[in-house]
Amino acid sequence: MKNSSNHWREAEEFLLKDKYIGPLIKKWGHCDITPRKKSDYFSSLVREIISQQLSGASAFAIRERFEKKVKDKITPENVLKLSEQELRDCGMAWSKARYVRNLAQKVKENIVEIDKLDKLSDKEVIRELVLVKGIGRWTAEMFLMFSLARPDIFPVDDLGIRKAMARLRLKNSDRWKPYRTAASWYLWRGLENH
Repeated sequence: MKNSSNHWREAEEFLLKDKYIGPLIKKWGHCDITPRKKSDYFSSLVREIISQQLSGASAFAIRERFEKKVKDKITPENVLKLSEQELRDCGMAWSKARYVRNLAQKVKENIVEIDKLDKLSDKEVIRELVLVKGIGRWTAEMFLMFSLARPDIFPVDDLGIRKAMARLRLKNSDRWKPYRTAASWYLWRGLENH
């Protein structure tokens, strides 16, 4: 894969000409998404599951309690040592406690081959991840964007993205292809001061 910072520079050059994203680039500077190490893929997915449909502050508090419980070592083995009740005690809903354990089980049994995700196409990554109960398209897209740093992901179901698109009165994201990941990042930034 290309060096991701060069990759975002290309995206910025392209998007600077866009009347919607250009001003956000000038305001927020460089997109700073960097691919995560393979050893962090599992913990990233656990964090994404915890964060689903929660405000940033709530998700952060739950993740902090959970990370303390596994002593900052988020591995399938450590997750499976915890009961659903212990996960509940961190603030997770019952369903999320089950989803996190389900993910750990599937990774442990190699049903989801987490180390190979970076070799798959965007569509294949989504197909692989949605096999896990509790991982839908949004979570898979967050993984593609923030763990694999894929360049052209546009999470249409994300509430922030929907809000930004409504504000801009735009129906689709085609104008930003093939750099929709960076466009999304700037749209999220643009919501921060509203």
